[in-house]
Amino acid sequence: MLKPDLKASSTTSQPKQALLIAGILFIAINLRPALASVGPLVSTIRESTGLSNSMLGLLTALPLLAFGVVSMLTTLFTKRFGMAATLAGALLLITIGILVRSIDFIPALYIGTILSGIGIAFGNVLLPSLVKRNFESNSGLITSLYSGVMAVGAATAAGISVPLAQNEVFGWRGALAIWALLSFAAFFIWIPQIWRIKKAKKHRNFLKAMKHLTRSALAWKVAVFMGLQSFAFYVILAWVPDILQSRGFDASYSGWMLSLSQGTGVLGSLVIPIWAGRKKDQRSIILVLVLLEAISLVGLMFPQAGLVPIWVSLIGFALGGSFGLVLMLIIFRSEDSETAAELSGMAQSIGYLIAATGPILFGSIFDLTGNWSYSLAFLLAIALLKLYVGLGAGKPGKISQGA
Repeated sequence: MLKPDLKASSTTSQPKQALLIAGILFIAINLRPALASVGPLVSTIRESTGLSNSMLGLLTALPLLAFGVVSMLTTLFTKRFGMAATLAGALLLITIGILVRSIDFIPALYIGTILSGIGIAFGNVLLPSLVKRNFESNSGLITSLYSGVMAVGAATAAGISVPLAQNEVFGWRGALAIWALLSFAAFFIWIPQIWRIKKAKKHRNFLKAMKHLTRSALAWKVAVFMGLQSFAFYVILAWVPDILQSRGFDASYSGWMLSLSQGTGVLGSLVIPIWAGRKKDQRSIILVLVLLEAISLVGLMFPQAGLVPIWVSLIGFALGGSFGLVLMLIIFRSEDSETAAELSGMAQSIGYLIAATGPILFGSIFDLTGNWSYSLAFLLAIALLKLYVGLGAGKPGKISQGA
């Protein structure tokens, strides 16, 4: 049973806690399908629209650019409207963006992607702060649950996108549009929290808080670690199906391999936050995760048919676990929920700007060389850099903003 947090600003009665947790999980499951549904359809979209690999890389990078621009500004919206109302608006933006990008008009594909990316950015930033505020004593468990649900959403979207797109009723645009139903349902489930979650009465000055954070070496380590983790995650999400198809595997198998990677990511997202929550020092966990990622990248350079499921499973677990760990680092390195929101905004803004270059660079390296192994070797170098930065972020410490 969850232990009520005495410091939580919202009520701690069990029924209301359960409703809040349900709301968090419904938000979480909507933070990946709009992104994960694109990767398996890259070849189909290319054939339908004639877009180049670089332009398709831009399509997968646009949400990350939106994350980078919007994330640091998220606390401005929570100061004005409150956390619950901001999250409700985020779900509406995700819904609208998904519908717009499904219109038969290439610019709409990009505009809708940006809109849904902005909505996802709000959710990404605010969920760690919401956990810190309402469930601090159970942060490992709640983070495990919602990061696991995010991975479930990604795995499901990756797995069923190709079958849906192959259905004459849906096509690839319908396969993208269907996720608007899930985000709209989450909006209605979340609405009661607008009245239940009290708006904070006092806030620190936004500019002073950001200035303080940018002077913190620990904050930068968390931000860069998040960026490098997301860099790898979105590269895999965008390009693994294409890599496998170029090696002779069919589209359906490649899509299911991506789904398998997201499925093992669910396991990583569930296990790693709980493990991290029991340790004051997370450096050993980071070492294990990067080692698994490196092994799988080398394996993907030589994708023998019988071994592909092993490599995609390993990299899925490593990246899913790394994401869950980043969320825990934001909570652990913050003194309070407001600091958690500010650190989350900074880490995700800087982190996703780094990550946004990933799909574009990865695809461009292939365009230049004609060989995915060079792109994978580049990603291996990124993993080693992530290990170096992560060992600093995983060391015990706190970021205190003061009054």
